[in-house]
Amino acid sequence: MHLVFTDLDGTLLDHDTYAWEPALPALTSLEAEGSPVIFVSSKTRAEMEVWRSRMANRHPFISENGGAIFIPCGYFPSPIPGSEIRDAYEILRLGDNYAELVRTLKEASLRTGVRVLGFADMTDDEVAEKTALTREHVHMARQREFDEAFLILDMDRKESLLHAIEQAGKRWTQGGRFFHITGDNSKAAAVGRLLEQFRTLHPGVVSIGLGDGPNDIPFLRLMDIPVIIPSAKLEQMTSALPHARVARAPGPEGWNQEILAILGRSS
Repeated sequence: MHLVFTDLDGTLLDHDTYAWEPALPALTSLEAEGSPVIFVSSKTRAEMEVWRSRMANRHPFISENGGAIFIPCGYFPSPIPGSEIRDAYEILRLGDNYAELVRTLKEASLRTGVRVLGFADMTDDEVAEKTALTREHVHMARQREFDEAFLILDMDRKESLLHAIEQAGKRWTQGGRFFHITGDNSKAAAVGRLLEQFRTLHPGVVSIGLGDGPNDIPFLRLMDIPVIIPSAKLEQMTSALPHARVARAPGPEGWNQEILAILGRSS
């Protein structure tokens, strides 16, 4: 049995078009062998529910860079300790309140003089322009709970801002399009909780992780088989993960090729 943890944007989803269909052969093969595919993303719960529906995914998922784990009720024999039951999920909250994160980001910007533009500051049209999302998806992307996505407008002084975020007791990550400010949570911490749960139930499970950006590196280090999907950050990724597999193509095409190769099937 395999257990797949995957980033979405730029990995299972095409960076520009958000297409996922090229990965369908691999997804079908994983489904046939009973191997769960766990989405691990900076996306909100509302966004991820759409992609889960489109891909007929019924497994747990991790939203907003590890802000929370959402487990369909009854998925495991017993709830994960600390989770709460709401909206047909067992929800394990790991992140800080969104309003607090927005406030901390603004304070760090004012203190350092480094200008930022967060989702909370943007109009729907501005978010759509910077993400290529439809208006419907923009609405879902702005339903943030545990993570504020932002652009740094003074990139030559970004280190000052990022240091101020750390001094305020928060974390930051860099994704494919945006920086993110979070609480004491991460993709890796959330993945680790789920990985422990699966390994307790299935001791021989082989974990596979796929990602394309720096914020994926920590959770890929937890995997039996880490896979790097090519992106503009490829050099940084391969330097941090020298023993990882590197897909031959970006996005869902590379995702499909690597999963089929791992499963012993040709693409």
